[in-house]
Amino acid sequence: MEPDKIIQIIESLVDHQDVCFLSFINDAGFPTTRTMLNPRKRQGIKEFYLTTNSASQKVQSLLANPRAGLYFYDRPTYRGAAFTGTVEVIQDQAIKDEIWRDMDTIFYESNTDPNYCVLKFTATAVRYYQDYTSTNIDL
Repeated sequence: MEPDKIIQIIESLVDHQDVCFLSFINDAGFPTTRTMLNPRKRQGIKEFYLTTNSASQKVQSLLANPRAGLYFYDRPTYRGAAFTGTVEVIQDQAIKDEIWRDMDTIFYESNTDPNYCVLKFTATAVRYYQDYTSTNIDL
């Protein structure tokens, strides 16, 4: 299958999930994974914007070591996309405003709440799995 077609399939897979999985190295030096709400914004399959709590262990760990993995899985079709890359903790209020949703008031007072945090995951590669076949794409 052509890489452009695979990228379109991955984009659709990402857009149709409710959650994804973020993996990172914790403060003790071990890999750990957290379930995250699906990205609020993405630019192709290179950049993904996620929300979380500023005070969370993952944010502290990612500030110390920004290398991470982001995984999307579609259970009914048994397809997955495993991204490797880095995470940046975004401080830019304009981006926070863009990513903010009204439903976020469940977790935060407003988009200026100090505990409201945006993570930008920038992918360097993706491994796509479907029908017992894996395809690697460098980004």
